[in-house]
Amino acid sequence: MHELSMADGILKAVLENAQKNEVTEVLEVTIQIGKMALLNPKQVKFMLGVLSEDTIANKAKFIIEEIPIEIQCLECGFEGKVDVDDLDHYAPMVECPKCENKRISIINGKDCTVKSIVVEKDD
Repeated sequence: MHELSMADGILKAVLENAQKNEVTEVLEVTIQIGKMALLNPKQVKFMLGVLSEDTIANKAKFIIEEIPIEIQCLECGFEGKVDVDDLDHYAPMVECPKCENKRISIINGKDCTVKSIVVEKDD
């Protein structure tokens, strides 16, 4: 399961960062997931909750922000965001909204990154 390994990697990065900075508790983690990252955001959030038990992030709020897909059409030259609300996270098919061609270049929407971490630290 791809979501499990991604959630595990995210949590390890958060905890390593927290340890380096002598953090006592992780309160909130904001993660950005691109719609083309082949991840189900709800499953990632669930996995983070499960994996964070018995850690300093066990009470953390995990916020998932979805990054929209931006493309450049190799046929008509369209550049911009594509509305794909019904996109299957496991088999995404994106086409140009202008000419409906599938020969496109993805400009944005494939990444998964930790945007921010809110922590508590002893004075």
